[in-house]
Amino acid sequence: MPEHKIDATKWIDSYSDYLYNYTISRVSDAEIAKDLVQDTFFAGLKSMKNFKGEASERTWLISILKRKIIDHYRKINSKKGKAEVRMSYTAESEDEGDWLEERVADSSYKNAEDVLENTELSEAIYNCLDKLPTKQAQVFKMKTIENFETDIICNELNITPSNLWVIIHRARTSLSSCLEKNWY
Repeated sequence: MPEHKIDATKWIDSYSDYLYNYTISRVSDAEIAKDLVQDTFFAGLKSMKNFKGEASERTWLISILKRKIIDHYRKINSKKGKAEVRMSYTAESEDEGDWLEERVADSSYKNAEDVLENTELSEAIYNCLDKLPTKQAQVFKMKTIENFETDIICNELNITPSNLWVIIHRARTSLSSCLEKNWY
């Protein structure tokens, strides 16, 4: 397998605008978007040795960026429900209708049964994915699991958007049948 070389010195000129525009459309805050793009470049530099060349550098950086955006929202959402907030639900007077928001249950808490069920489901899904034709599995993983944009997948695999959706539909139908037989 040939070694894939990355030229990180060209990342800012080549990808920063694209990554920033992608990020700002998802976080709607310029400073946060800049920070996330910077974090993406740092993470890319740290993991350059893991780049296998199976996708373009831009696609690889986008996948890192998507994880950074998800982490950003997880961090924000982990703080929700931990503080009491005074809110008013009527506009009649300042004193009327005030109440304390109840603390939200910690959604990260899972009992052993939930963890076991999720593990079993995950194994069943990946077993069924292994039974799909290679291209169906690849397209399904890129779109559904890795959350790649349609245009990126189409460019990487040299397929049309309509072809992509036909492949996704067939993969979902096959996965559904497989899961009915092997998991329920």
